[in-house]
Amino acid sequence: MTTLKSVSLSLAFSLGASAGMVFLPAYPAGVVVFDESKGTVVEKIPLSTGIPMSIRLSQDHKRIYVTTVDHNGIEVIDVATRKIINHFQLNTPTRQYRFTGGVADPSNKLFYAITTEIDKSIDRFNVSKPKYTIIDLEQQKVVKTFDILPEDEKVNGGPGFGRGNLEISPDGKYLYQFRDSVVVMNAADFSVVERIELAKPDLPGLEGVRFGADLDSISENGQHISVFNAEDPYVHNKIFGIGRFDLASRKVQFDPIGPAPASMSGLQVSADRKNGFVAVSNMAQGNKRCEFWSFDLAALKIKQTQEFPCRARFTFGISLDGKKLYIYGAGFEVDVYDAATLKFEKTYDLNSDITYGGMVIVP
Repeated sequence: MTTLKSVSLSLAFSLGASAGMVFLPAYPAGVVVFDESKGTVVEKIPLSTGIPMSIRLSQDHKRIYVTTVDHNGIEVIDVATRKIINHFQLNTPTRQYRFTGGVADPSNKLFYAITTEIDKSIDRFNVSKPKYTIIDLEQQKVVKTFDILPEDEKVNGGPGFGRGNLEISPDGKYLYQFRDSVVVMNAADFSVVERIELAKPDLPGLEGVRFGADLDSISENGQHISVFNAEDPYVHNKIFGIGRFDLASRKVQFDPIGPAPASMSGLQVSADRKNGFVAVSNMAQGNKRCEFWSFDLAALKIKQTQEFPCRARFTFGISLDGKKLYIYGAGFEVDVYDAATLKFEKTYDLNSDITYGGMVIVP
């Protein structure tokens, strides 16, 4: 199978028609709630376990899971009331569990992650190899860990402390990790069921941006739709296109579009699913060029490109009605662009330093 490299989707939000409530992780320890109809922040939910590193919506869309870095905690927000209904930290006086995200099972009882254990001894700290981890949300603790196969250790280690993206099947039986390949695992023990040659790129042009929501399904549970880079096994020319991955059947459809740029953000799709948008970075820091690319998903061709001012770190999103594009994260502002012309319109000040851990939107 042709080697593919994917960029995961970030969750989209809207300022205007089809408005909703946007949940954005913010420094130093909170989640900002932005009312799209009013164009203002209406609430800031405090977090007791520290700086939010990732945020994602549960499969039933009733809960929001936030992971934090200070004490390596998990906080659960009830969508209806916008209240914290569960929070705890994994750290103990002698052990830490470093991780940057994860996924809850469909029953909202278990949380799956990739963690690195750091144990404190009398004269030093001992850093273990990354492990697959099951966290019981009711017991508020790690209940099982599993060793990672030698061939999978490198991509799951390093400074990211288990940065590999995880997704779960609608029936909760299988876990999927999108990285240098798609690794399909049994959720009970993380045993490898299948390997599919899809991969996540290094994103060198986006300066460390992390998509906390990881794998958006465009409101379709069990589906992962994203941009992929394909590389042929002979000349190694890279092209990008649209990949559609069914989490239940594990079937993959890849439709090529054109030559792959140096770096590309997550795919954003309009509400009618006719148009797609990405943010592209073509050069390195200091001499970088950032552009929006819009393309026709039916014809699978680029329609328009437009340069926009680069940020050192940013995340890319789209409105629910598909009429606005957004550049936000690692700062206080959201820059708004018209999706039809790709031209800048205005800037909203959120009065909080937004992290680049993703976002969640609810009606």
